[in-house]
Amino acid sequence: MNEKEKDEKRQLLSQLIKMAQAEDNSKSIEFEFLVLLVTQMGISKTELIELFEQYIELNPPKLEHERILQFQRLVLMMNADNIIDENELSYLRQLGIRMGLHPMASEEVLRIMNDFPNKIVPAEKLIEIFKTFHN
Repeated sequence: MNEKEKDEKRQLLSQLIKMAQAEDNSKSIEFEFLVLLVTQMGISKTELIELFEQYIELNPPKLEHERILQFQRLVLMMNADNIIDENELSYLRQLGIRMGLHPMASEEVLRIMNDFPNKIVPAEKLIEIFKTFHN
């Protein structure tokens, strides 16, 4: 993995960490979710722990489908402990806007996520939602 890819992955993880911390009491299940992700991304657990102390500026992925995927990861992080805190929702909405996603599409995802097992909206449904609200 080159340095640019590693920086992009760190940034994505940083957003997920902030999502986990948006709730007043972060849970170990959220940390376990992050460990699972870093394992898949090829980033060490030590680097993950270092990210908790670092500030990484938001630089959203250029491609819309990558931003939608990151939004989905954030939704998964929010739901990892089965408790949705208002601070998490607020952070997620704000981040969706900062990533350039249509706010009504993001709201639609949040509205229908409860209709799916483990609140995981299937990829094809996500794409359909965001296409509906595409500018």
